[in-house]
Amino acid sequence: MQTMKLSVIIPVYRTEATLDRCMESVLGQTFGDMEVILVDDGSPDLCPALCDDWAGRDARVRVIHQLNGGLSQARNAGLDVAQGEWVTFVDSDDHLERDTYAQVMAVADGADMVEFPLWRFYGSQRQQRVSWTVADYTDMGLYWLQARGYEHCYAWNKVFRRELFQGVRFPAGRVFEDVATLPLLLAKARRVRMTDKGLYYYCDNPKGITAQATGHELEQLLEAHLGVVSKWLDDRYYMHVANIQLDVCRLTGQEPRLPRRRVSPLAAGLTMAERLKAIVINIFGMKALCHLNRTIRNH
Repeated sequence: MQTMKLSVIIPVYRTEATLDRCMESVLGQTFGDMEVILVDDGSPDLCPALCDDWAGRDARVRVIHQLNGGLSQARNAGLDVAQGEWVTFVDSDDHLERDTYAQVMAVADGADMVEFPLWRFYGSQRQQRVSWTVADYTDMGLYWLQARGYEHCYAWNKVFRRELFQGVRFPAGRVFEDVATLPLLLAKARRVRMTDKGLYYYCDNPKGITAQATGHELEQLLEAHLGVVSKWLDDRYYMHVANIQLDVCRLTGQEPRLPRRRVSPLAAGLTMAERLKAIVINIFGMKALCHLNRTIRNH
């Protein structure tokens, strides 16, 4: 039997207001060789019934009903049954441009992961279109640093060869699970392709984790990045992680865990605030910067 080309995994939890829009955008794709796996993560609203209704309307749709375990477990449940040569993810409060998968899959041959553009925080005053120059990377460190993969390491604006997930799953019970998982997939990838085709609409959610993260949750984000800085690091990425460290110290009162590094205040891509922070780190260290930041932000 011929292998299906693409598995689309959609975790569903408390999104009855947006699920139909999401499904219409996925099933309306001009790329037809795909299956859609809806994972009802114990949603207490009308989502379980909506999922079953979509499965009854389109033979490409399968539904998994499970007890609530969080986003990672829902994605993992989809991965466990996915049959496609490629796999991708969609959040059920988001949607896609109609030709996205056709355009992305058309350039997928020879790559292990293809990343496509997105609208970030779509529908809000801070919405931002994120795109890039078309490029291939066989050095994953260059992808992470030069293409700044760490700034857009979402699972849903990418298609992955499913074999990358052999032995890799999203970490259950953690937030910012994409940041923890993508480096593991990159470690197995031979070629990452960035295309300017396709478009994912990441809709603004003021109640989402990125908007309301606690100190403990940001600690998990920091932990994910600390696992990478020993392998891939430059001044700009260091300051990206330093900003997370500052928030963790401010919200938890803990001592900084990010190792001290001398950062060039003139490094390309740094904001003025980051240049000033770099100067403080170079002279006084990360601990002093955390104390200064906590004093300023808490008053």
